[in-house]
Amino acid sequence: MTRILVTGVVGAVLSGLLGYLLLPVLRALKVGQSIREVGPTWHNNKAGTPMMGGLMFIFAALLCLLGNVIAGAMTDYTVFYVMGLSLCFGLVGFLDDYFKVKHKRNLGLTSIQKALLQMAVSALYLYILYTQDVLITNLYIPFFDVFTGEINLFVYLFIAMVAMVGCVNAVNLTDGVDGLSSSVTIPVMVFFTAVAVMQGKYDLALLPASLTGGLIAYLFYNWHPAKVFMGDTGSLFLGGVVCALAFALNMPLMLLVVGLVYIIETLSVILQVGYFKLTHGKRLFKMAPIHHHFEKCGWKEEKIVIVFASVSAVMCAIAWVSLQ
Repeated sequence: MTRILVTGVVGAVLSGLLGYLLLPVLRALKVGQSIREVGPTWHNNKAGTPMMGGLMFIFAALLCLLGNVIAGAMTDYTVFYVMGLSLCFGLVGFLDDYFKVKHKRNLGLTSIQKALLQMAVSALYLYILYTQDVLITNLYIPFFDVFTGEINLFVYLFIAMVAMVGCVNAVNLTDGVDGLSSSVTIPVMVFFTAVAVMQGKYDLALLPASLTGGLIAYLFYNWHPAKVFMGDTGSLFLGGVVCALAFALNMPLMLLVVGLVYIIETLSVILQVGYFKLTHGKRLFKMAPIHHHFEKCGWKEEKIVIVFASVSAVMCAIAWVSLQ
C-alpha cells in the first residue's frame, strides 16, 4: 500500500513538473487548439490554447512504472499490457492532434481511420490478455455477485473489441469543457486502484494510482480558464486506460456503473442525431454532447465539472460498495 500511495504522489509531482516544462514548448511550437465551426461559439476565445497537454500525465505514469521496475519492486507485468494498449490509443490521438495542428483545422484523422486503428489495437490487447491467462470469458455481473458462465471465445472477443472502442471514444467525447474529462476520470482511477488492491494485484494498481496523482496535477493547468488542453492524445489514452483496466481486472460490465458519465455523454450525441433525423431538423438537446446543453442553459464550466465529477464519484462509490 505504501508503494502505491508513493507512486500516486510521485505521479502528481512528475505530472506537475512536466506541465511546467512542457507548456512553454507547446506555446513555442504553436501547437494550438482549433475550434470546430459547428461547436459552441462561446468557445472561440479558446482557439490557440496549447493542446497535447495529455503528455504530462502520460509520461508521468510511464516514468512511475519504469521507476518501480528499476527498483525491482514489480513481479506482475500485466500492467504493461494495459499501459501498452493505452499508449497505442494515445498514439492514435497524437496523430489526430498532429494533423489538426498541421492543417490548422479541428479535423485530424477520419472517423474510419480512427475506428480501424482502435479496433486493431483492441483486438491485439484482448488476444494478449487471453494467451497470458489474464482474460476470462466468464463475466462478473455487478450487484448480483454472479457470473454469466463461459461465453464463446470469438463472440466474447468481438463484443469486447466493440465495447473497448466505444468506451475509448466515450471518454474522448467527455473532453469538451475545461477540466471535465480529467475530473470525471479521477474517481474512476481511484476505484480501479482499490479493486486491483482488493484482488491482490498490487503491481496493476500502480498505473491508476499514478494517473490519479497525474490528473490532479494536470487539473492545475486545465481548470477554467484552461492553460492547456489534453487533446485527443490525452483523452484517447485515458479511454484506453479505463477500458484496459476493466478487462485486466475481469469486470468489464462494471464500466456501465463507473463510466455512467461517459455513457450519458455518448447517448446524448446518439439521441440528438437520431432525433434530428427523425424530426427533420428538430433537436432534443440545445447542443450535444450534453455538457454543451448545460452550458447553453447557463451553467458555468466550473459548475458542470463539479456536478459531473460528483456523479462519477458517487457511481464509483456505489460500484465499490457492491463489491463488498
